[in-house]
Amino acid sequence: MLKKYDYKTLGKSEIQQLVARNTDPNNAIQEVVQEIIQQVRQQGDVVLREYAAKFDHVELERLYLDEEDIDALASTIDRDQQRALEIAFQNIHKFHSTQLKRERTVETMPGVKCWREVRPIEKVGLYIPGGSAVLPSTLLMLGIPARIAGCKEIVVCSPPQSNGKINGFVAFCLKLLKINRIYLVGGAQAVAAMGFGTETIPKVDKIFGPGNQFVTKAKSIIQGLANVSIDMPAGPSEVLVVADESANPAFVAADLLAQAEHGVDSQAVLVATSTAIVDAVNTELAAQLAVLPRKELAAKAIDNSYAVTVDNLQEALQFSNDYAPEHLILETDQWESLTRYISNAGSVFLGHLTPESAGDYASGTNHTLPTSGYARSYSGVSVDSFVKKVTFQHISETGLQHIGTVVEILAELEGLQAHKNAISIRKK
Repeated sequence: MLKKYDYKTLGKSEIQQLVARNTDPNNAIQEVVQEIIQQVRQQGDVVLREYAAKFDHVELERLYLDEEDIDALASTIDRDQQRALEIAFQNIHKFHSTQLKRERTVETMPGVKCWREVRPIEKVGLYIPGGSAVLPSTLLMLGIPARIAGCKEIVVCSPPQSNGKINGFVAFCLKLLKINRIYLVGGAQAVAAMGFGTETIPKVDKIFGPGNQFVTKAKSIIQGLANVSIDMPAGPSEVLVVADESANPAFVAADLLAQAEHGVDSQAVLVATSTAIVDAVNTELAAQLAVLPRKELAAKAIDNSYAVTVDNLQEALQFSNDYAPEHLILETDQWESLTRYISNAGSVFLGHLTPESAGDYASGTNHTLPTSGYARSYSGVSVDSFVKKVTFQHISETGLQHIGTVVEILAELEGLQAHKNAISIRKK
């Protein structure tokens, strides 16, 4: 069950230790990932097949499935399942389609006009996890904003199943997104393949997608090696639930377990206004955990989780901002008065009837979010993640008269005569 801490007895260093997670103090993960990246860089497709045999326990004749394969797999799921994926697609598309906006031109001085225009990132790579749970929802969360942004090439990688294929749900999402090829590569090797390119897998300009600690480490390393950017550090899943006396312990326990069942390295944190709430939630955790199909995984994650008691909801938000959770749930009647205190969170779920799982699948918001405290400085995936904003400016003759002397003086005081001359020669 959840370990208990009292917020008022915790010092600053103790809080820092408590909010730290998914660290690699001995660089063990980094060393493994660096070796994988180097092997993929040097050997390409050959080593990708070797890794498929080693990690996924499957011998691959080819490293991809084409449109015919995808169509056949998509047809294996029933109409109710297809309809659920279609509704999720529609809601996610509706929410993200509002994010692509044209900015106005600004005349900073008479005759000096500046503006920005949106351009899609041309080649993007989407990593879709496929370990203990295959996540077609992640394909929708990444593929939809990529399509809205207008990316010309969308490369999708996901680990193969034991039969050397993908499941029908992922295949159906590929059809919804009009993507006719998927590469059967998982883990850090998939990140390396998209970063450097291989004989089969194209090199991309930016890599997206969540994963385990190895995938997350690979994304952070590949940026400095392959001239490629990433969406964010998005590692093992986490949730922080703030609960007061108005919360339903059964709801809180269900929300904690919804994250815990992702994997043993997931974390579920409860911040409650009394120990009585924590005790009630622990009772519910035991009851609900006992009947979960993935109870062994979830139980290990709960062992890696904890509860913090606070005197009031403001203290709860202080701890939450220190933790900077991927998912933040406010299980309280007072949620409307609390949102202004939230500064660090990936995605926030308000009130008793808004479980995080709604955002994971179908409410419309994106579930690819910063983890491990990176919500202090990163946003979740959006259409903005798939575009660049290019600045433009135009100076007329009138504008040159207004701004010319200013630029000449500033260039001269910095000792850059050629900069000054580029203005002066035009003024003459």
